[in-house]
Amino acid sequence: MKQHSKNFRDNKLKIAAIEQTSDRLTGRAGLALFVSYLHQIQLFPLIDKLFGSLRKNKKGIDVFELFKQVLCFMADGTSRHLSYFDQLAMDGGYAGSIETDIKDMASSHRIKRFFNSFSGVRTFLFRRLLQSLFIWRLRIKQPKVIDLGIDTMVMDNDDAECRHGVKPTYKKKKGFQPLQMNWGRLIVDAVFRGGDKHSNHSDTVQKMIEHIVSKIRKQYRPDVPIIIRMDSGFFDQKIFDTCEKLQVGYVCGGKLYKDIISFAQNAASQTWTRYCSGEKDYWEYIEFGSKRGNWDRYRRAIYCRLINGGDQLYLPGCRPDTLIITNIGQGQHIDALLKDAGAAHYLQADGIMGCYHERGSDELANRALKDFGHEQLPFKRFNPNAAWYYSMLLGHFLMECFKEDVAMSVVPVGAYANTVRRRLIDIAGKIVFHSDKMILKVSAACFKSLGLSMLFERCKAAPVIH
Repeated sequence: MKQHSKNFRDNKLKIAAIEQTSDRLTGRAGLALFVSYLHQIQLFPLIDKLFGSLRKNKKGIDVFELFKQVLCFMADGTSRHLSYFDQLAMDGGYAGSIETDIKDMASSHRIKRFFNSFSGVRTFLFRRLLQSLFIWRLRIKQPKVIDLGIDTMVMDNDDAECRHGVKPTYKKKKGFQPLQMNWGRLIVDAVFRGGDKHSNHSDTVQKMIEHIVSKIRKQYRPDVPIIIRMDSGFFDQKIFDTCEKLQVGYVCGGKLYKDIISFAQNAASQTWTRYCSGEKDYWEYIEFGSKRGNWDRYRRAIYCRLINGGDQLYLPGCRPDTLIITNIGQGQHIDALLKDAGAAHYLQADGIMGCYHERGSDELANRALKDFGHEQLPFKRFNPNAAWYYSMLLGHFLMECFKEDVAMSVVPVGAYANTVRRRLIDIAGKIVFHSDKMILKVSAACFKSLGLSMLFERCKAAPVIH
């Protein structure tokens, strides 16, 4: 009867006071796995090679150590404010979890000075670093066909203080609009730009394609077929000519000019072919050759219209149609490469439409990056913000690789950063020094449910960057 009495609080279990302890405790024990992974893949020697000269005084903190703390700050995601570094600099438990001596923890002022030291040339080195990591993942996965997406991402800084480069974007918000290239969930190259730079500004896109194609063929495979997906913002013959010169395929959204719409409306019903996208989405399409005013050749065009989206039926003209422009299936060298790679289905209209519809998954890469980092950048000058943005890209890339190489048994590979943080990083731990070894201790329940010993072994066996 006693155990059924309505005593809502057991005096023996009641917390009577809260006191401090000298034990080294941390609430981010999972960062130890992330740091172990970064050391195992040999990231920091590569960073030191590219950015080591930024260190002007041997008395200061090593550049790779500053990068490690910035990457852990972003992986942690507790705060987006640089002042949070001051709090971390006094936390011995956090310092122990990222394998850093407490006296080497950087303050917010040191981080500001570090990023203010970046020039335009220095920030360009981030692109070399991202491209090297991209080649590293290609060598691991060995894809037969490389599908790349190119798009811009608006970073909303509308309510931030005055920032150099913050301009009105097409979304009617003031911010930055970097140009990004992605391979699945990984952003493999980017150009940080002001908000007023439209998708196809200057020759940035052509140069990006030239650089990445050259790197793939020199450092991965010279005969791998490469396909680039783009939306209608990149509808430009100069880009198409660049791709055809480099012998790569492109699948680009076209612009619905009046003559094209009129042609589709007057086309006989029997000339339309049905295509199923997913389980319930049905499209109709018609193929023809398109040659705009100043084009020097005809290019393959596919006009698509949605007739059944899930359980919703659409009549022609009730939903915006889609036009796709491509060089695939026109007898160019990319066709032979695709056939040799066993990917002849790309030559069919269904394969081209399926490839173009994968642009939806390309948008998820931008969403994942914003979930990992933040849109509002902390500095007032352009170059420090560019360096911070590229550091965010680097951290996101490494987090995606960490999920794939280490954490796939705990969180899905497609999980967003906040899921990884809540599930794997936000772990309570105690750091002790025993038998000349630093040991991280966690609760038995956490240790068993997450399989931390197995995850730690995976960290130590992660593939090295080369």
